[in-house]
Amino acid sequence: MKLTSLGTVPEEAVSHNPAIKKRVMLRLGDLPHLTNFSQARFAPGQVANGHAHTDMAEVFFVESGQGTITIEGKAYRLTPGTCVAVEPNETHEVINDGEADLVLTYFGLRA
Repeated sequence: MKLTSLGTVPEEAVSHNPAIKKRVMLRLGDLPHLTNFSQARFAPGQVANGHAHTDMAEVFFVESGQGTITIEGKAYRLTPGTCVAVEPNETHEVINDGEADLVLTYFGLRA
């Protein structure tokens, strides 16, 4: 059993853009197949540049704000309540093109 509170874990940089901050509640090794369970906060205009993961799938849930996720060159709107699953090897990019913070809760699963 592991109990974590979002408010007690420190902020750290997102690997795809160190200016974007995240809080990691679960890490690789905490549960089988899970690579992370995190929440990231994108300020207006911030971008996690296009990238792909060969070793994991990612699932994003929009808590608040607005943005766009581009997967394999196709853009999809991010609004509160939206859930997006990205398969391994799919190139994806997230941008906050709104006027308020874009807050994403997300997790990765080993491929």
